[in-house]
Amino acid sequence: MESSLSVIDLVRHADPVVQAIVLFLVICSIACWAIIIEKLIRLASLRRQVDALHRLAVDGGRGARQLTGMAGAVMTAARSEQADLAAGQAPAYEARSRIEETMRVTMLGELRRLEGGLPFLATLSSAAPFIGLFGTVWGIMTSFASIAQSQDTSLEVVAPGIAEALFATAAGLAVAIPAVIAYNQISAVLGRAAQNGGAAIPPIARALAYENAKTSPGVD
Repeated sequence: MESSLSVIDLVRHADPVVQAIVLFLVICSIACWAIIIEKLIRLASLRRQVDALHRLAVDGGRGARQLTGMAGAVMTAARSEQADLAAGQAPAYEARSRIEETMRVTMLGELRRLEGGLPFLATLSSAAPFIGLFGTVWGIMTSFASIAQSQDTSLEVVAPGIAEALFATAAGLAVAIPAVIAYNQISAVLGRAAQNGGAAIPPIARALAYENAKTSPGVD
């Protein structure tokens, strides 16, 4: 009896519909953890890039050529905008505003790229429990039908079928819980990165605009 209630035996003896649901949830779980691991790696890199932007703000915009990732993209866009403004001899206040806006747009674009996979986690966190519950309801219906046919309501007959059905709900929760935790944490980290990275942009834009003013002394 003990072996018949093991996880493998529960799935192996379950109704085909329940087996299909559990298999689907397992595939979803694998995809969920793949996204989580990929995001953990990329978010660790993002933290370093935000720190690099803060160091760059302290250094007055120098050292941008050593930056990579989001920080590198932001500074590349800023330098490009700075060069365009220098060619047009824009006033310092306009140069600062345009450089800052370019940096913010680029940073937000890079952060949006990191949001890939989050809609899947959000959908999975809300849908997986109901998918598992559907498997449970189906399994219980099948179990009751079998009980009615055998006309035996002893615990030894009822318990395996009910356990097989409830396993689908457990599988749904096992998928949904990591997905919702990961979604909330990743969203929070991206929000903090946007806030912290945005705080470093004005000093850098000011330094780049000042460089333009020095190279174009006749511009007010």
